[in-house]
Amino acid sequence: MRNIGLPEILILLAIVLLFFGARKLPELARALGRSLGEFKKGREEGEKSSHTDASEGGQQGGGTAGA
Repeated sequence: MRNIGLPEILILLAIVLLFFGARKLPELARALGRSLGEFKKGREEGEKSSHTDASEGGQQGGGTAGA
């Protein structure tokens, strides 16, 4: 698979500019940045909870059975 180069990026930006217009581009970029930030935040929280669950899972059930 090819990497995306400068000509492809410029063509994409021109299409987006024609499609959305110059006024909407800053709003779209801002919304995209916020979405990526929320995604990263959620992923980190998920990783923390999965690590916490894994460490707690090894400690549960360690009581004295039958005593």
